Amino acid sequence: MAADRPRLNLLPGWAAPLLAAPAAVGLALFFLWPVGTLLARVLEPGSLTRTLRAAGIGEVLWFTLWQAVVSTLLTLVAGLAPAYVLARYRFPGRRMVLALVTVPFMLPTVVVGAAFLSLLPSSWHHTAQAVLVAHVYFNIAVVVRLVSPLWAAIPFDITAAARTLGASPSRVLRHVLLPLLRPALWSAATVVFLFTFTSYGVVRLLGGVGTTTIEVEVARRATQLGDVDGAAVLSVLQLAVLSVVVLVASSRQRRAAVALAGAEFTRRPRGRRQRVVVAGVAAVTTAVMAVPLMTMVVRSLRLDGRWTLVAWRTLGRSEFRPGVSLGVDPLASLFVSLRFAVLAMLLSATVGTLAALAIALARRHGRLLDVGLMLPLATSAVTVGLGVLITFDTPPVDWRAEWWLIPVGHALVATPFVVRALLPALRSIPSARRDAAATLGAAPWRAWWEVDVRSIARPFVGAAGLAAAVSLGEFGATTFLTRAGRETLPIAIARLLARAGEVPRAQAFALATMLMAVTALIVAVVERPLAGGVGDARGA
Repeated sequence: MAADRPRLNLLPGWAAPLLAAPAAVGLALFFLWPVGTLLARVLEPGSLTRTLRAAGIGEVLWFTLWQAVVSTLLTLVAGLAPAYVLARYRFPGRRMVLALVTVPFMLPTVVVGAAFLSLLPSSWHHTAQAVLVAHVYFNIAVVVRLVSPLWAAIPFDITAAARTLGASPSRVLRHVLLPLLRPALWSAATVVFLFTFTSYGVVRLLGGVGTTTIEVEVARRATQLGDVDGAAVLSVLQLAVLSVVVLVASSRQRRAAVALAGAEFTRRPRGRRQRVVVAGVAAVTTAVMAVPLMTMVVRSLRLDGRWTLVAWRTLGRSEFRPGVSLGVDPLASLFVSLRFAVLAMLLSATVGTLAALAIALARRHGRLLDVGLMLPLATSAVTVGLGVLITFDTPPVDWRAEWWLIPVGHALVATPFVVRALLPALRSIPSARRDAAATLGAAPWRAWWEVDVRSIARPFVGAAGLAAAVSLGEFGATTFLTRAGRETLPIAIARLLARAGEVPRAQAFALATMLMAVTALIVAVVERPLAGGVGDARGA
């Protein structure tokens, strides 16, 4: 109702543009300009046809497409059982199972890749099967997080009525539940497809000859072959495909939308059969999500068939044996990642908070900034990194060697998460609270500060932590922007895994374990503030 709408006109009209300025300038400078540079490269005569006719490009395009489709279908199938159990039943350990499903999705892709290198037999390394399995594991959380809320909103009476009329469980699923779940399934399928179509870290570690995605090929052409024009063409082609997918999926989702009650319909398992199903799904889900990560930890503690801490004790050394250089300084990479994460967190938290306040203040006109800030998430990190690399390579903006470009790139990706985390809290502020502040004589700026700004203090902590986690695991853009002596932890892990021998691999598993622990700690801290006010930022 109109009376319930927040009164956001307490401040002067120039307040919203002032708050939006840092985000708008950053978006234009570090995203729109680089993407425009890529488009200019594509429009150069002959660049498009020359790239598409290059040897092996057809295989790259085909593998990227079919593995994304198959990964999406497999993830939907694998995620339905845990989504059903977590949505419909209350049972001991439910929150732990939900956390185990969610944590891998929050982990850096190099950690997931390292986990499956430690788990899968060597015959599976660098194969399409390994890529598919890792993609399913990584994205099950998407299905659970997006499908479970809608499934929980379906009243039990609907399915009970169908069963009373003689429908079998399979017919209830096909003709009752799946049509009702279709909007959430479309949403989950779209997100999973986007993530797998633009997969970089997983494919780089687990893929091989014939199993290369567009992302990996872009990085290879730009950094190894020096074919920047070809890399730009592939990046723009990928962006065009993703845009079409998002538009089609959004249209399908709107058509499939259904009206359901806002309440959640969950209950404790009834009868032996339900208890067995719930316990079985929970146990299998827990094992599937935990085993790869546990195996990675174990592999970091074993060398030559024996238990040892050698890989951990030698993390700070550039050489383990005389004449055998590891090529990276793992411990230094950890400190580089932490430093960049802190800087990216401060930058994205500041800019994202100002942007969220501006969007809430501007109402309708704030939608343009809201959509604009989401564009980096709809664009692959490799595309962003390549665009930044070729844009800022000539004076007076020759910034390629500047150390601050990496945390700025991380902040560009993390800022949308901050905005998504804070906006629900701002939009949920009752208008009566602002009216009360004005009635008590508070000046407009004072009322805005006390009511709006202070209301996001709690979710702000979670949003800042989420930004730090995003920075710690960022791999695609960092591949282009990193320089010798400034390798981040994901870069160090990838380089160690690429080296022959048990020692570098054990050290890579040790570093991945450290990165996993730090990320899981941040996620645990993030979940509490976000759960208190804004929900799941990744799901938003």
